[in-house]
Amino acid sequence: MAGNSQRRNRRTSNKKGATVGSGGQRRRGLEGKGPTPPASMRKGHKKNRLANAQAKQAARRPAPRRGGPKGPNELVVGRNSVVEALREGVPAKTLYVQQYLDNDERVREALQLATDKGLNLMEAPRPELDRMTNGLNHQGLVLSVPPYDYAHPEDLTAAAFDDGEDPLIVALDGITDPRNLGAVVRSVSAFGGHGVVVPERRAAGMTASAWKTSAGTAARTPVARATNMTRMLEAYQKEGLMVVGLAADGDVELHELDALEGPVVIVVGSEGKGLSRLVGETCDFRVRIPMPGGAESLNAGVAAGVVLYEAARRRA
Repeated sequence: MAGNSQRRNRRTSNKKGATVGSGGQRRRGLEGKGPTPPASMRKGHKKNRLANAQAKQAARRPAPRRGGPKGPNELVVGRNSVVEALREGVPAKTLYVQQYLDNDERVREALQLATDKGLNLMEAPRPELDRMTNGLNHQGLVLSVPPYDYAHPEDLTAAAFDDGEDPLIVALDGITDPRNLGAVVRSVSAFGGHGVVVPERRAAGMTASAWKTSAGTAARTPVARATNMTRMLEAYQKEGLMVVGLAADGDVELHELDALEGPVVIVVGSEGKGLSRLVGETCDFRVRIPMPGGAESLNAGVAAGVVLYEAARRRA
């Protein structure tokens, strides 16, 4: 009986009883909770609500779209043209060189530039190069340039809004000279614009000539292609952009136009015909550039550069 009592007492004495106290809660309550999170992560804060709204908007926005099916590769032919294209960084893929070609200074420079840029070098007999160029005077050098990868017009505004900037875009209506397109791309890049829009048909595209005139800025300034220019401008208006058309008989002079300070698309027509009727009717403003010297009109690239400079000055 005594043994049973000792075993019971031994068993009960080993049990852990309840601990009287705060259970460590008071000590934990005195510990720091770490650095204060930024405002954009604090629930209920204005910046947090704004960040959530921007995330939802980005999720709803469609992925960037490109400007339709690609055409065939463009060929740059002739020694001078090939060397100039390679100097200006035209995005070529392959340089074709005629077999047994006389190795003059231009040929050596073309080969060196192509090698430095990692282009494919292909040797071909003269009859093959004649066939490729439809009998053009290629002088033994042919540069193959893949089709330009056009953006979609919505890509330009989306990129601007994502960066927290007001879009500054130039749309070309009826410009058929690729050198004018290249000059506009260069001006857009110089004055902080977000891209250029061209019609899909009956208009200049981003050829090797346009790329050369852009002096390499086409590598960082997107060019979009619109199936219907009028509908594209109306879509921009729904996004909050003002559509400003350049016209010699415009109602507003350039220095009077406050719309350049906000989201805007500048529409430039051809030097001879100006804006087409439907495009002109879609514009919110028709603006003229004062020309005290008496000239009737400006080259499209020059006109775009003047307006882009004024927009950049106001935004600064």
